[in-house]
Amino acid sequence: MAQNPAISPSGLIYGLDDTPPPGPSTLAAIQHILASVVGIVTPALVIGGVLGLGEHIPYLVAMSLFVSGVATFIQCRRIGPVGSGLLSVQGTSFAFLGAILAAGFAVKARGGTPEDMLAMIFGLCLVGCVVEIVLSRFVERLGRIITPTVTGIVITVIGLSLVKVGFTDFAGGANAGETLGDPVNLLLGLVVIAAVLVLSFHKRPMVRISAIMGGLVFGCLVAALLGRIDVSAFGTGPFVALPIPFRYGIDFDLGLFVPIAFLYLITAIETTGDLTANSVIAGEPVKGPLYISRIKGGILADGINSGLAAIFNTFPNTTFSQNNGVIQMTGVASRHVGLYIAAILTVLGFFPIIGNLLLLVPKPVLGGATLVLFGTIAVAGIRILATQEIDRRRAYIMAVSFGLGLGVTLVPEATQQLPDFVRQVFATPITLSGLTAILLSLVLPEPQPESPRAAVVAPMESEPTT
Repeated sequence: MAQNPAISPSGLIYGLDDTPPPGPSTLAAIQHILASVVGIVTPALVIGGVLGLGEHIPYLVAMSLFVSGVATFIQCRRIGPVGSGLLSVQGTSFAFLGAILAAGFAVKARGGTPEDMLAMIFGLCLVGCVVEIVLSRFVERLGRIITPTVTGIVITVIGLSLVKVGFTDFAGGANAGETLGDPVNLLLGLVVIAAVLVLSFHKRPMVRISAIMGGLVFGCLVAALLGRIDVSAFGTGPFVALPIPFRYGIDFDLGLFVPIAFLYLITAIETTGDLTANSVIAGEPVKGPLYISRIKGGILADGINSGLAAIFNTFPNTTFSQNNGVIQMTGVASRHVGLYIAAILTVLGFFPIIGNLLLLVPKPVLGGATLVLFGTIAVAGIRILATQEIDRRRAYIMAVSFGLGLGVTLVPEATQQLPDFVRQVFATPITLSGLTAILLSLVLPEPQPESPRAAVVAPMESEPTT
């Protein structure tokens, strides 16, 4: 039954269990989609472009939208123990980009085809989702291993390690050849960054939320004026396509699996934070049995939805934090709106022509947007670290973890003499920095509080003698 749109003390017009009329529900759903659609499709564009997947990219983009729709339905509707029951939009996770690209390059180095690369990627992600499914049952204990320091380090390294991918596109793309670094390419990238910054500081909240999409649109307009958009290949693929389970088959490699598995652990922690923030904004409890049940159900849905993503040929899914801002802006926290979002995304997923349309975006334009996105991921990690007191112990944990993680990013050939399995695990900056942070957190002793005598004597000892 529709509820009267009276504003609650928490500022909400429609609460979690309210059912807004079709008009407000559709309007709120569109705003959620505008806030998340770039995040949903960009990983497929980046992975497809960097790995040279060519004709497969429109289908991968379509499947990203389709699975996001199904996953959002499961997360919002809560089917048995699966799902949080909150208005939480699911989309393709940026956290896995580095590990997925590393797996794709490893297969490519062996002479694998694009189909071989996709089979390996989806096989790794399908097995990896089991990690998050199991972890969802022990969510209360994860905080003892994955501390804010560890999470902050990993998220920061994810963002920093992806900057190279974004900046390569910014300069023209991996296959640009002699045009890499062309001044026009750099100009287009800078135009997009400038547009994103202008829109991000606009007074209207909806404009700020759509800043990335607005930057892409403006960049494409400028690129069109400069004759940098090639429309010759547009419309050559099928207009409609059905989701085909295991279209590319599946493959598996233990050495390539470890980084993926580790990221599912990190994703479980991120989902806990997103759903907690969602609960706060929706005026729902953030402690007690109901809260724990929602967190467990949300992480379980994350794992299952990532498994569905692998089955239907796209990349791992997770909750999107930007949609919490849309709830706050619109005052609509009804899970009923999630069903509208799910329906729209699912329908869009049947049209690979959308992916074909996105392929028209020039690499420098996409690079300008992703450079901001990846930098934002790094900033999010820094913010987490900033919430902690950076004592001597944490400083060394951060120093060694960043040093090793960024070291293998800057000097990848440093691990080439290691056995294949070890190299595949430790050549991934996310895994190396994360495992280092966990190990040092367990090994390095906690700082001991100063005794009263030490506190009194210390200043005396620092005084000059006569």
